[in-house]
Amino acid sequence: MLLHEFQAKKLLSGFGIACPMGQVVSTPKEARAAAERLGCRRYVVKGQLLASDRALLDAIRYASSPAEVEMQARQLIGKSFEIAGGGLPDQTVTKVLVEEFVETSRELYAAVMLDKDSGQVVLLASTAGGSGLEARAASDPEVIRSRKLHFDGRRLSGDFDGLAKEIAPEQGPALVLALTEFFRNLTAVFVAHDALLIDINPIVLSTEGQLIAVDAKITIDDNALPRQPQLEEMRLENDSTLQFAEDLEAQRFRINYLSLGGDIGVAVNGAGLALATNDLLIDCGGRPANFMDIRTTASSMDIARGFELLLSNPATRAILVNVHGGGMQRCDTIAEGLGVALRRHKKNLPIVIRLAGNNSQFARTVLKNNGVSYYEADSMLDAAQRVVALCKGEAA
Repeated sequence: MLLHEFQAKKLLSGFGIACPMGQVVSTPKEARAAAERLGCRRYVVKGQLLASDRALLDAIRYASSPAEVEMQARQLIGKSFEIAGGGLPDQTVTKVLVEEFVETSRELYAAVMLDKDSGQVVLLASTAGGSGLEARAASDPEVIRSRKLHFDGRRLSGDFDGLAKEIAPEQGPALVLALTEFFRNLTAVFVAHDALLIDINPIVLSTEGQLIAVDAKITIDDNALPRQPQLEEMRLENDSTLQFAEDLEAQRFRINYLSLGGDIGVAVNGAGLALATNDLLIDCGGRPANFMDIRTTASSMDIARGFELLLSNPATRAILVNVHGGGMQRCDTIAEGLGVALRRHKKNLPIVIRLAGNNSQFARTVLKNNGVSYYEADSMLDAAQRVVALCKGEAA
C-alpha cells in the first residue's frame, strides 16, 4: 500500500521526526483558511499524488500569501495528471497539502528499504538530496551510501553513527548526532508499521540547525495490514485516488484480484490454479478479464462481492468458475457466494463451472437451489474451451 505524503508525515511525526507545519485540505477556500492559520512568510501547496517526482509534474507550487495559496490550490484540485512509470494509474488531485516553506542551508536524503535480492533491510543516505537525485545516482553510484541493518528483537540495529559521519564529515558532531538519531527514528517507523520502503527526499537542514523531512514516501506491506488496523482508514482514503480501486476493494473481502483487460471473468480458489486457468484460457484463444484467487478464509458473502466485480465489469462476456474444494474452502461455499451475487445482479451472462474436491456434489445442489443456470465442465480443458466458445458466440 502506497501512502500519500500527508499520511506518511503523520506516521513520521509520531516517532519524533520533524515535518513542516501544514494542513491537508480539499477545497481552495480551505487552503486559504489553512494558510491564514499557519501565518507563514512563504507557503508550499502540494498536490497529493502517488507519484515519484511531483515537482516534474508541476504538482508542487509556491505562494507568498493566503490569497495566492487559494489560487494555486484552485489550479491543482481537480486536475488530472498522467503518471509515467511505476505501474501507477493516472490520477486526479483531490487534496492538497498546505505547508510552511522551510528555509534551508542544505538538502540531504535518507531511506530505509527491504532489499528483495538479499532479504535484508538497508539504510541509504546521501548529501545530494532533492530533485534529480535518481539521475545523479545513476551516473555516480557513490552519491548514495548504504548500510545493511539487522534485527535485534523488534528493533533494527546498524552502523547509524558511521553512516552519519560518512555523509556529513565536515559538519561537526552536532549534525552527526542529529543524523544518527534521525536514522534510528526512521528505522523505528519502518518496523512499527511493517513498511517495505520509507523514502525521505529531501531532508533539509534548516537555518536553525534542525533536520526536517520536507517530503516523504512510504510503502506498507499489504500482507501485514491485518495487524495494522490503524492504517485501514488511510487505505480507504487512497482507494478513491486509484483507478484500480476494485483490486483493493477485493482484498478487503479476502479476494486477491487483478484486472487484466480481457472479456472472460475468472473465479478460482488458489493462486497457482488461478494462474494455470488463465494460461489455459489464453492457449484456447480466450482473454481473461481478471485474475481472481479466493482465499481460504473468505466467507460466502466475501465471495459474493468477488463475483459482483466480475458481473459489474462491462467488458465481461462470460464467466468461468474453476474450483477445487480443499480442507478450508469448500465448493459449496463458493457456490453459495455465486448464488448471492446473481440475485443481486440481474446481468445475464453464460457461466461455465468446473467443480472438484470437497463438497463438490453438495455445491451442485446449492447452485440448483439458487436457480443458477450454468454449463458444467468435466475438466479444466473442457471448461476453458467451453467458455471461450460461449464468449465468441459459438455453440458450447
